[in-house]
Amino acid sequence: MTYRIEKDLIGTLKISDDDYYGINTERASRNFKLQTKKTDLDFIKQVARIKKAAATANEKVGRLSQKKAEAIRLAVTDILADKLDNQFIITEIQGGAGTSTNMNVNEVITNRALEILGHKKGEYQYLSPLDDVNAGQSTNDVYPSAGKLTTLIKTNKLTLSVATLIDVLLEKSEEFAHVQKMGRTQLQEAVPTTLGNSFKAFASGLTRCLDQVQKATQQLEILNMGGTAIGTGVNTSDGYDEILYSELKKDYGRNIRQAEDLLDATQNLDSYVLFSGSLKALAVMLSKMSHDLRLLSSGPKSGFNEIELPAQQAGSSIMPGKVNPVIPEIASQAAFEVIGNDATITFAAESGELELNAFEPVIFHNLFESVDFLNSACAMMATECVKGIQANVKECADDVKNSAETVTDLTPVIGYEAACDAVKKSLKTGVDVYRILKDEGIYDRDAEVGDLDRAQ
Repeated sequence: MTYRIEKDLIGTLKISDDDYYGINTERASRNFKLQTKKTDLDFIKQVARIKKAAATANEKVGRLSQKKAEAIRLAVTDILADKLDNQFIITEIQGGAGTSTNMNVNEVITNRALEILGHKKGEYQYLSPLDDVNAGQSTNDVYPSAGKLTTLIKTNKLTLSVATLIDVLLEKSEEFAHVQKMGRTQLQEAVPTTLGNSFKAFASGLTRCLDQVQKATQQLEILNMGGTAIGTGVNTSDGYDEILYSELKKDYGRNIRQAEDLLDATQNLDSYVLFSGSLKALAVMLSKMSHDLRLLSSGPKSGFNEIELPAQQAGSSIMPGKVNPVIPEIASQAAFEVIGNDATITFAAESGELELNAFEPVIFHNLFESVDFLNSACAMMATECVKGIQANVKECADDVKNSAETVTDLTPVIGYEAACDAVKKSLKTGVDVYRILKDEGIYDRDAEVGDLDRAQ
């Protein structure tokens, strides 16, 4: 194996000639051992797309030659085509506010571009990772902007999976529209409803949460690119910002725009907190639904047993025939992670000082994980669980028939006290509540019109 020698302000290091990254990446890989997970490749690609847009902007304002700019763009094309994935070796959580990841991308682009230009890796006198690829930029505007763009892309996938889950729930609500069942409050029998109503409520809650997520993404379209180090725009060229944002809008097809106050946008991270909060709300709704499905399918002989979840695997290493609700269980666990991630994001956003927040790496680590978890959980719930749910119609009907609480509908007619007394007697004796009312001359269901119809 052959090596090249690269230097920085600290000293020199040997870098394998097989590697496209350079000394900054090598030092970071040695320094940051907190975790093993490498920086999200979706994030790497958004950094690269920013570099491509910046190269075009710098070319048009005369800061980069056409030859250099084109080599940079071609190198980015290789990154976007997954040809250099193994060159991004730094862990997601790192010191330096993301400088190491920014430099990792700068160095890989530079060394690939040098090859395109007919030079060797490390011959930075012909193309520099700092003076050329990073021209008009800083980690402090590139890194958060790439994080926002990555979140937008991941959220597109999440939106589709949540929408699919909502559609499946609505299909089930129609399928179960006429399945009578008992509603419950505090896990006690309340009043009759339908299984269709239960599934429609699941869909409505998720629809509202998805709307909140989509509204929160609008803040992620506002970037601090052009602000460089702290938001003052130092080291940018006249006309650079306008061209840069024009390129980003074309590339992403969204209303990508520059923040009105770049200093504010560089140091304050409330948009991440807002977005994470919307993910938490979605996670809470998903988990609550998962708990309900587990309860409604409990038993099968000694539980509610109102529905049957599709059997996915054997549920026990000791109890024969046991089948567990594994998909709702994993969905809830994904939700727990999202809720915890939100707390981390909140603390990290609050902990920034003065003109920069140094803790964006842990914010993006958790933010990306939350979106990915919810995306996978919703997709699994739709295809592996909800789609195959069957209603135990007879069990649901028997519950309604045998419940003393069906008398609730009669309280406007016979009064609360009389209804309450009849329920107590029914529960104590096992005699049907309507039989008790008839025997006591209070109400004869056979002789009256409309008893449960209003509730059903």
